[in-house]
Amino acid sequence: MSEDRHKNKEGKSHITRRKFLTGLAAGAAALALPFGNADASILEEYFRQHFKRLDKDELKAILANMEEEMSAKYSKEVTVKATPPMDNVVFGYALDLSRCIGCRKCVYACVDENNQSRNPQIQWIRVLEFEKDEKWLDLEASNHYYNPKKVPEKGRFYVPVQCQQCKNPPCVKVCPVGATWKEPDGVIVVDYNWCIGCRYCMAACPYGARKFNWGKPHISKKELNPKMHYLGNRPRYKGVVEKCTFCIQRAREGKYTACVEICPVGARKFGNLLDPKSEIRYILENMRVFRLKEDLNTNPKFFYFFSMGSPVKS
Repeated sequence: MSEDRHKNKEGKSHITRRKFLTGLAAGAAALALPFGNADASILEEYFRQHFKRLDKDELKAILANMEEEMSAKYSKEVTVKATPPMDNVVFGYALDLSRCIGCRKCVYACVDENNQSRNPQIQWIRVLEFEKDEKWLDLEASNHYYNPKKVPEKGRFYVPVQCQQCKNPPCVKVCPVGATWKEPDGVIVVDYNWCIGCRYCMAACPYGARKFNWGKPHISKKELNPKMHYLGNRPRYKGVVEKCTFCIQRAREGKYTACVEICPVGARKFGNLLDPKSEIRYILENMRVFRLKEDLNTNPKFFYFFSMGSPVKS
């Protein structure tokens, strides 16, 4: 039914099922509010509009409030931006599997840059270990808890996996509240104030790229990265799902992602897929690339290749 109300034969107005359920949900949410300390900022955060519906003034006020509150909480100057996508830019990623040594420096650089919880521990990047000559495309059968004294370990090779930033993202399709969507630059983002923690997106993602906060995330004052993006690395909440955003707070300012910068062997490549002179385009045009689980038609913008030690020109 397209209207919130309709009239019966006697001309009396009735509330539709949709209107009733909306009111019921709102009532339940109100009862759940922490009225013991419910000041204006808590109420504003709880009932915040969806990011895509905020006008410039509303967004500016929200960012200013977040900066003020987090600066006070963490005793350091915090900046929160909402830098929009750049024109004529679609981000792509490539990873040279013949170079990766499984050191996991990318994992911890990502944790530091993106304010991931240290306790309980959240990591957006997984580095999977496989034995050589093994059927390694079976990601679920891999080992990502390896701990040798030295890497790379003889007879092993490594496949890092994170959000693939799919062109046809199944995670977006299943979200019942529209809390996650694809931006014009190809990055799949989450409005953490709208996520209801149903974890449908986790079930839909074939790459295991989304992480759920079972406990209250913890980041110390010393560990906090104060340069944040509303849709990226601002601290998340208990009960929401989070994921890699290609370091949106860096990428939209023309910088490399943290994992690209930290890689000691140059295995990670990142750039604009629409720029014919970019390194990522050179790789796609001159290397034999593949994507994980291509048969699912998710069309990832994350590519893998084997350079076998040959140089990759920019």
